[in-house]
Amino acid sequence: MANHTRPVEDETTGAFAKVADAPESWPVERSEERYRGAKCSMRTDWVEMPGANGQGRAVAARDYMVHPGASAILALDSRGRVLLQRQYRHPTQHTLWELPAGLIDGDGEGPLATARRELVEEASLRAASWHRLPDFYPSTGFSNERIHVFLARDLTEVPEEEIDFVREHEETDLASEWLPLAEAVRAVMEGRLHNGATVIGVLAAHAASQDGFASLPVASDD
Repeated sequence: MANHTRPVEDETTGAFAKVADAPESWPVERSEERYRGAKCSMRTDWVEMPGANGQGRAVAARDYMVHPGASAILALDSRGRVLLQRQYRHPTQHTLWELPAGLIDGDGEGPLATARRELVEEASLRAASWHRLPDFYPSTGFSNERIHVFLARDLTEVPEEEIDFVREHEETDLASEWLPLAEAVRAVMEGRLHNGATVIGVLAAHAASQDGFASLPVASDD
């Protein structure tokens, strides 16, 4: 009988560490911007790729959205509850419960600075403790958007007079709920939450909570 058991030594010696994403850029014959909007643009690149059956080279057009990236914040209070906010998202024709989040679009602003700003603007909160949760590309075949997810703890409320951000449009109708982390996980697994950063942030935070978040890297904009 074939033995399909994975060798224990492979798991303990890091033999699977080679399974990791890595930067790579194939040659681009030419590139053309098709559209530019307030938040993103659309571009077509003609990319040099391997030919059929590995013979020679070929050029293929690839359309994609150019996006500045975003930061999302899993704010966890002293009672182990996660802050979720309900917001209308027109492309999906849904109201979605999401983590506070926003575009990395400030001058010289990095992902952590964006996360700090968005937590104040959207939730009127500051956090003394920041750690990194997994970042991800939500749609790798369509966009270069990268979303950075952070765990924010040791929360304090920001007085209204210290907030100089005016909420408008969809953000004027934000509703907020604090869910115990286990309940947020249940909402994800039951298919009640669909926002990508929220799903990843909730499940990652739950996994990291097993060792009291000790394995998470401290967040920095370095």
